[in-house]
Amino acid sequence: MMKKTAVLVIDMINNFNFYEGDLLLHNTKEILSNVVKLKKYAKEHQFPIIYINDHYDTWDTNYKQIAQTCSSEKNEEVIAQGIPEKEDYFIMKPQMSGFFRTPLRSLLEHLEIEHLILTGIAGNICVLFTANDAHMRGYTIHVPPENCIASNTDRHNKEALKLMSEVFKADTEAI
Repeated sequence: MMKKTAVLVIDMINNFNFYEGDLLLHNTKEILSNVVKLKKYAKEHQFPIIYINDHYDTWDTNYKQIAQTCSSEKNEEVIAQGIPEKEDYFIMKPQMSGFFRTPLRSLLEHLEIEHLILTGIAGNICVLFTANDAHMRGYTIHVPPENCIASNTDRHNKEALKLMSEVFKADTEAI
């Protein structure tokens, strides 16, 4: 029997105004079509999609306010993929992990989720820390390797995928 699955979309609402932000923005644009495909796959399989995002000093749980704060011409196509649809969930996070001081675990328990598919940015920071915390809480993890996460450099992305695979036992095979 297949484990009950959810997709976590991490930090796609992003201002990219930080060291190497332009590199991360470029690499994020490279994964957008695959993020769209993954979200479509989730909808087809009736997997809940949970968007988890930094607050960018708004401390607002409303994704619209965070998107407005982060929005610029350079990142509008990325932000569009971070906007939940009506049936999706949104969680504001204060730190790097989607689990740290958020209701994510309670939501996953309510939905009876056992398996998580992770996508988003940055692969070597927020995706990695969320994968770590998911693993520590007993969830199985899938991080599709076909460009569904982005980091500021390819080396950092590969290192993050290797850690998730070898240490957290994440499935890094294609869906």
